[in-house]
Amino acid sequence: MTPNPLLDFSALPRFDAIRPEHVGPAIDTLLAEAEAALARARTAPATWSDFVEPLEDATERLGRAWNQVAHLNAVANTPALRQAYNAALPKISRFHSAMQQDPVLYAQFKALAASPEAAGWDAARRRAVDNALRDFRLGGAELADAGKARLAEVQEELASLSAKFSENVLDATDAWTYDVEDPAELAGLPDDVVARCAAEARKAGRDGYRLTLQMPCYLPVQTYAEHRPLRERLYRAYGVLASETGPAERDNGPLIERILALRAEQARLLGYARYAELSLATKMARSPEEVLSFLRDLAARALPHARRDRAELEAFARDELGLDSLQPWDLAWASQKLRQARYSYSEQEAKRYFTEPRVLSGLFGAIGDLYGLRVEPDTAPVWHEDVRFYRLTDAEGRLVGQFYLDLYAREGKRGGAWMDDCRNRRRRSDGRVQTPIVYLVCNFGRGADGKPATFAHSEVVTLFHEMGHGLHQLLTEVDALAVAGINGVEWDAVELPSQFMENFCWEWPRIEAMTAHVDTGQPLPRALFERMLAARNFQSGMQTVRQLEFALFDMELHAAAEPPQAGVLALLERIREEVAVNRPPAWHRFPQQFAHIFAGGYAAGYYSYKWAEVLSADAYAAFEERPGAYADTGARFRAEVLARGGSRPALENFRAFRGREPRIDALLRHSGMSAGAEVRR
Repeated sequence: MTPNPLLDFSALPRFDAIRPEHVGPAIDTLLAEAEAALARARTAPATWSDFVEPLEDATERLGRAWNQVAHLNAVANTPALRQAYNAALPKISRFHSAMQQDPVLYAQFKALAASPEAAGWDAARRRAVDNALRDFRLGGAELADAGKARLAEVQEELASLSAKFSENVLDATDAWTYDVEDPAELAGLPDDVVARCAAEARKAGRDGYRLTLQMPCYLPVQTYAEHRPLRERLYRAYGVLASETGPAERDNGPLIERILALRAEQARLLGYARYAELSLATKMARSPEEVLSFLRDLAARALPHARRDRAELEAFARDELGLDSLQPWDLAWASQKLRQARYSYSEQEAKRYFTEPRVLSGLFGAIGDLYGLRVEPDTAPVWHEDVRFYRLTDAEGRLVGQFYLDLYAREGKRGGAWMDDCRNRRRRSDGRVQTPIVYLVCNFGRGADGKPATFAHSEVVTLFHEMGHGLHQLLTEVDALAVAGINGVEWDAVELPSQFMENFCWEWPRIEAMTAHVDTGQPLPRALFERMLAARNFQSGMQTVRQLEFALFDMELHAAAEPPQAGVLALLERIREEVAVNRPPAWHRFPQQFAHIFAGGYAAGYYSYKWAEVLSADAYAAFEERPGAYADTGARFRAEVLARGGSRPALENFRAFRGREPRIDALLRHSGMSAGAEVRR
């Protein structure tokens, strides 16, 4: 019998060999190993080497195998793999619930924390054990047996509902197509988008063009399509994805109601009045009220700019585009026209210069300039022919870490962009250091007609963002697994390194180096860059309040003791009355697609994007203040933020790098809004 690739930890994951039928047997085997390790840990001496390290060995093997399965489920989804994933998911959930609730393990950790050995620990080990004690409490270790049993049931059902939520969005997206025969209907669309639509039609055995709701098709239609009915058709289809307008089995509405009810029950079981309080127990923010105050303070600063943006767009659409009423499917299109008229800047014009090879070269060059590291092509088994693999080495050629890069959208791949860890850094009991490996995933359009892919500048920013997350994981120097990389980092600080990296997409020397026109090979002209820079804060007010709308909706939803009686849509409308300047139609079903909070890790945490943006803008300001000292400042940022991981509080990391508390001034300045007072954390 061929060995199960999910049980092979000798080298890199064998993604080319993993099949759905491997999932169940591998997870069962690793669960049995982990259970046996838990049994041994209950009676082991309460020391780091006798108790913590053996426990980590067994649970890490399970975690690594399960991460491979979950990753494949997100990027190469098939009915068979989905079935195998969903069959194993409850077992994984039950194991973690039981482990977090184990009174003997909890007692062992308490004994370890109080032992003489603990006095000699470094900060990483102390924080790892402190976090473990906290997580036992949050996992229900102090509950009575009945409470533990019910909490485990709640957690298991929540895991299954979140998986189903994502599946529904993916299936609804993949199921929708629109076939066009008359090329005039595609007027205004970029040539590469038209070419991809023609290729999609040919793949389906049809003439003409096939449009989808994948982002490389949907966004260009909304932004560039001159045919208004086409924009409306796609907008309407996208706006009701995974809702009651489609097949009942894909409706996320009932799932949302159940998820919210279960989260409220989970909070009560653990002694919290509201789910938001439970969520914030592992974050920088101290209370829902502090978060809401932060968001509303930022809204007060942004709303005047947002209202001005909306008024200018309405006037332009009326006077220059002949639109008596500005509909939601007109917003991106009219905004692009206004930006072109005001700044003589078209993102589509600039996109022709951001060819994939040059963008990657520019990204890797920035990593070298900031941290003195080299990114080199490497080889590994992959899950799709599009995927590439790289190694990160230091000046002496030592391996720092490795990463997979999966750039293109395709059927069966979850939308959006993200980083996830494949293997984290840790120092093993034999003294060897295990280097980290991460996945970097985007959903860009591939090249067409033999030409390389070209990226909109906003997509370049997305790529740098995800690389920032990856570097947070790859550059950790912490040996304790529980606080290495992003492990143990407060969730509202996780976006600091990613948003920080975005800033380097706006520096002329980097832009010049990372561009080569897809036809001529010429770099982006300086004059076009100046127009791009002038347009940088175009509609920043509208963009800011849109994010605040999502963040306020999320926090208000989870800061209530019970789900809203009038329903989530009514709550969202109330939030929009408060902060929105662009109002979707009443039939729009945004919550049914809000996977960040219903299927991801951002429940009562979506505010983290704006919270961390204060930190990231202020961190980049240190580079602006010393423009000739990038290597020195980069080395300090690496040493005080990236290398530290979760080994100390994120605010301490920031203070050590910046020498003071974070301030909001840089964020407001970068966003084109007036400077404000210092933000206290």
